[in-house]
Amino acid sequence: MVFSSNIFLFFFLPITLALYYLTPRRGRNLTLLLTSLVFYGWGEPVYLLLMVFTILLNYFCGLWIAARQARGRSAKAALTVSVVLNLALLGTFKYAGLFARSLRLLPGLGGLPVPELVLPIGISFYIFQSMSYVIDLYRGKASLQRSPLRFGAYVAMFPQLIAGPIVRYRDVAEQLESRRENLPQFASGVSLFILGLSKKLLLANPMGALWENLQAQPGCLSAWCGMFAYTLQIYFDFSGYSDMAIGLGRMLGFEFLKNFDYPYISRSVTEFWRRWHISLSTWFREYVYIPLGGNRRGLRRQLLNLLIVWALTGLWHGASWNFLLWGLYYAVLLIAEKLFLGRLLEKLPGLLRTLLVLLAVALGWMLFYFEDSAALFAFLGRLFRPEASGLPALHRILAYLPTALIAALCATPLPERLWARLRQRPWADWGRIPALGALLLLCIAALASQSYNPFIYFRF
Repeated sequence: MVFSSNIFLFFFLPITLALYYLTPRRGRNLTLLLTSLVFYGWGEPVYLLLMVFTILLNYFCGLWIAARQARGRSAKAALTVSVVLNLALLGTFKYAGLFARSLRLLPGLGGLPVPELVLPIGISFYIFQSMSYVIDLYRGKASLQRSPLRFGAYVAMFPQLIAGPIVRYRDVAEQLESRRENLPQFASGVSLFILGLSKKLLLANPMGALWENLQAQPGCLSAWCGMFAYTLQIYFDFSGYSDMAIGLGRMLGFEFLKNFDYPYISRSVTEFWRRWHISLSTWFREYVYIPLGGNRRGLRRQLLNLLIVWALTGLWHGASWNFLLWGLYYAVLLIAEKLFLGRLLEKLPGLLRTLLVLLAVALGWMLFYFEDSAALFAFLGRLFRPEASGLPALHRILAYLPTALIAALCATPLPERLWARLRQRPWADWGRIPALGALLLLCIAALASQSYNPFIYFRF
């Protein structure tokens, strides 16, 4: 089930909200857990068992860690069991096929069967989320959760279950215990949900349609326009989902941390990754980069740590070598910034720095998109080979140009800053509700007219 679908908007969400608020406050975590399991099992009920196993595994490992620490004994064994089993689950479902395909390339192993395992939706997100609880508990940064219902509601919470943001337990621990839902927070959640839905249906989907069309068109112009169309699509697709997730969380009384902060205005690749998918960057920094030594053991060790972290970040995104290449691409850029590129960028005008970073990011998205190396190099060749685009491509580009310009504008903080000024006017709040209503109607119309386009990050 996806947020941008009729069944979610007109069936699941209103019923869930009604059940949630009709339930006495003490029972709302149970209601949240049950409705979240229904949400997750709607398309793949077989993987509900995997979800329940993940919840129980990390819940009991948490009890084990707390019991060992209470006696003044080492809890490393409990931590190791949790981390190893979590990574084994993730590795089995996500990377078994890649491992088998790689072995088939070795002499004498060409006939090795490749396991056909369907990837459980959102497994990368809820496994990382569960691990953060156990690791933080071991480190003394989180308190033990003795209620399996509360812990289950944390892991399975449907707003951020499928594609994040990755919510650390310590950030919502108090809210699981004693949140107080209120009307202003609920209204804010509805507004943010509608804005996120608009990003997905009114901006990401049209840019995705343009990208799909221009891939098949010859010419340099169509390749460049297609690449930037995908650059806009993936941003509005993923940030739109994150906005909807945060908005749904507010409707249920939770506050999740921001996951995107206008990454396409960044003036360095380092800044880009402080603004893009913030919850994932934070997770790898806290649970991989810093434990490896971070920047505390000299420059060489820091560069090696960056290489390791970004190789793992690439593989986290998918069981294909292009994702590893994409991660290493960013490792090289970040290492270059540490060594010399950062100093060179600082000497350039701010706008030029932003354009150069945007170009590097857009080229990186091509590594991310194309799983077939031949198709990747063929497309990259089109970017730098002077060749006229045909009339069908030009017509398509002109047809989507107004939407692309609006999307490019909305990828900057300018609309938000304009609204911050307008909201000081007495009529602003009165105009806000009709504007959101109009956006919702446009989204409903788009749902009726557009072909189905799932969220890009659902496959991770």
